[in-house]
Amino acid sequence: MRANDLSFGGKESIDPISPNRFYEVNDIIYSRLVRQDDDGEPAPELAVSWTPNENATEWTLKLQPGVKFHDGSDFDAADVKFTLERIKDPALESPVASVLGMIDHVEVVDPLTAKIVLSSPHAGLPVLLLDYRVRMLPEGAGPTNDKLGIGTGPFKLESYDPEGRTVLVANKDYWEGAPKLDRIEFTAIPDSEARNQAMLAGQLDMSSVTRDQQPVYESNPNFVVQSFPAGDWYGIAFRTDTAPFTDPKVRKAIRVAVNRDEMIKLMVGEGNAAVTCDVPVKSSDPYHAEISCPQDIELAKKLLTEAGFPDGIDIEVNTADLEPGMVQFAEIYQQQVAKAGIRAKVKLAPSDGYWDDVWMKEPASVTSWSERPADQILNEAYRTGSSWNESYFSNPEFDSALDKARSSLDFEEAKKAYGDAQRLLFEVGGTFIPYLQNGSRVMTNKVTGIKPLAEDYIRWHLVDKAE
Repeated sequence: MRANDLSFGGKESIDPISPNRFYEVNDIIYSRLVRQDDDGEPAPELAVSWTPNENATEWTLKLQPGVKFHDGSDFDAADVKFTLERIKDPALESPVASVLGMIDHVEVVDPLTAKIVLSSPHAGLPVLLLDYRVRMLPEGAGPTNDKLGIGTGPFKLESYDPEGRTVLVANKDYWEGAPKLDRIEFTAIPDSEARNQAMLAGQLDMSSVTRDQQPVYESNPNFVVQSFPAGDWYGIAFRTDTAPFTDPKVRKAIRVAVNRDEMIKLMVGEGNAAVTCDVPVKSSDPYHAEISCPQDIELAKKLLTEAGFPDGIDIEVNTADLEPGMVQFAEIYQQQVAKAGIRAKVKLAPSDGYWDDVWMKEPASVTSWSERPADQILNEAYRTGSSWNESYFSNPEFDSALDKARSSLDFEEAKKAYGDAQRLLFEVGGTFIPYLQNGSRVMTNKVTGIKPLAEDYIRWHLVDKAE
C-alpha cells in the first residue's frame, strides 16, 4: 500500500504527458524507450539501441521484440511514432513539449525500427528520452477512449480513483518477467503528517519521510529508511511578470539574502544536500556551471534601495503541508531574509489541489521538482513560453544560449552555452533554489527489492513483500 498526495485535487491524470500526471501510477503501468541505469546513464528499455546520423538530426531506434501492451496488442514502431508526435499537440498543453519540441516527426522504418527526425541537431536526445513522462502508449490512445491507461509496464490498471483508492494488478506477461507482487494499491492522503501517521500505524508499506521523522523509524526494527542521491529540490518561484518581482534587482535581492549552508543544516542536515545558486543542475551533471552565492545582506539591501525599496519590502510566500518540509522551508526563508529588510509573510494554502490552485497562480509559491538533466530542466522550467515556466521568466539571451547549446555537437561549446544560461538565472532569474537534496523513503521491513535509488530507478517487477 502506498499513498498519493492528491496534489492536483483529484485531477491526477493517467495520461503520462498531462500537466496533472499521476506519476506514481504512471511510472508503474507504462514503460519508456530509454531508462536510467544505477549510475543515471541511459540504458535500454523498450529501445535496445539508438544511433544518430552524422549531424545528430536523425536518430534510429531498434525496439525490443515480443513486447505486448496490457490489452494483448503488440508494441511496435507505430506506437513510438504516435507517442512522440502526440507530445507536440497544443491541445494537450504538455510541459514535455518544451523538452522534446525539436522532434519534427517519427518515421516507421519497420515494425521494430523507428527513426526520430529532428528540426535541429541534438546530440543528447537519449538523455531527454529518460524523462519520466515519456512513456509509450498504444497508437490512438487519448483522453476520450479506453486505450489510455494501457501500457507495457509490470502492472495493469484495475481501478482508478485519485481521490480514493487506485489499484494496480500484476501484468503476468510483462516482458522482463512476471512481477513478484500481485497488486499495488494507492490511497489518497494529501497531508504529509497524515501520511506519516498512516505509515506508523501500518496502513502503508512505503512513504516519503522528512529528516525530523527519520529517527522515529530508524529506532524501530519494523521499518527501513533509505537515503539516496536524487538532486531533488524545493524552491520559491517568484512570478517575474508580477510586481514587485518584475524588477531583476528585487529578484536577486530576495535570493542573495539567504544563508544556504545554514538552510541545509536546518532542513536536511549536513551531508544530505549540496548548495546551488538558484540553478537546478547538480554538480555531477556534465553541463553544471560553478557559481558562488554566499549570503550577502548588504548587497540585498543595496539592490532593494536601487529598486525603490530603501525601507525594505513586503512579500507573501504561499506554501502547503503537501510534501515533507514545504512549510518549514518557507519559514526558514522568512527568518533569514528578515535581516535584509525583506518582510516575508508565509501563507499556508490547502494541500488538496495545491499544484492546480496555487502554484503558477500566486505571485510567490514554494515549488518542488525532482532531478532532471540540464538540458531538460533549463528548457522546461525557464524557456520563454514553456507551460511549466513557473516564474514566467522570459529572457531572449537565455533562450539563445539554450538554442546554441542544443545545436552544438562540440561538448565544450555546448557546456559554455549551458553555463551562460545558468549564470543568467542567478543574476536575473525568478526562482530561489538554495540546495539540491538527497531523497529519502521509509518502508516496512517486509518490503524487499527496492535499491536505495530514486523512484525512477525502481524495477517494480522485482519488488516483493513478505507475508
